[in-house]
Amino acid sequence: MTTATAIEGIPPAPKLRLDGLTHEFRTGGRPPVRAIENISLDVAPGSFVSLIGQSGCGKSTLFNIMAGLLQPSAGRVVLDGEDITGRAGLVSYMLQKDLLLPWRTILDNVIFGLEIQGVDRRQARALAEPLMDRYGLGRFKTHYPASLSGGMRQRAALLRTLLCNNDVILLDEPFAALDAQTRFRMQEWLLTLWKDFGRTVLFVTHDVDEAIFLSDEICVLSPRPGRIADRFEVDLPRPRGRGVVTAPEFIRAKERCLDLLFSGGQPADSEAA
Repeated sequence: MTTATAIEGIPPAPKLRLDGLTHEFRTGGRPPVRAIENISLDVAPGSFVSLIGQSGCGKSTLFNIMAGLLQPSAGRVVLDGEDITGRAGLVSYMLQKDLLLPWRTILDNVIFGLEIQGVDRRQARALAEPLMDRYGLGRFKTHYPASLSGGMRQRAALLRTLLCNNDVILLDEPFAALDAQTRFRMQEWLLTLWKDFGRTVLFVTHDVDEAIFLSDEICVLSPRPGRIADRFEVDLPRPRGRGVVTAPEFIRAKERCLDLLFSGGQPADSEAA
């Protein structure tokens, strides 16, 4: 049955809303350092949004605030209409390092988040094992992290993050340490999980090609204090093969990002429209 929202063409309510987020770091008697300033952003449910910007533009600060690990100086984080500012555990957050526990098997690392949420270990394993088999980790269930490649460790860390059962996933440069071939395979693997799980993903990367290949939308942050200098949809159909990098739409998106990054967040007149 068609909903009234669809009939009227009204977009769905945002899954996540950032409302005027500003943060200053204060250390002793030194002048405060403003990391981000007045960032507002609505993220649609089930979308994949990448944030790019120069080093030090506040991307990690923004993620820490969204994850409830850092209280902003001003502004709010709203999830499904509820203010969750400063509340941890309501979105899932994966850092660049996989942070697998070396004394636990890969299966027991994958279920670690579920255990923290209070799920019984036997039940957590029953939930995780079919997914590990489905997504290429089944034969490594009894291995320990030290015996796995970087790509396989990141697969385990991503599956652990998704199993935490939060609707919003924050991924902070999860593939930065991988070689180019492994990175490409992981990008494709991530898109498979994103499609299957239907989660809302916010993804930080320094790699413009990676952002365009993965995303529905890209936000370009200005140098410190980080502000949203530009936000645009990636006009490329899914699924996307590697050949998409030669598409005119891909090239235009890359030029738009690079112009902003090299101009300090000031869009050129030709890209302002």
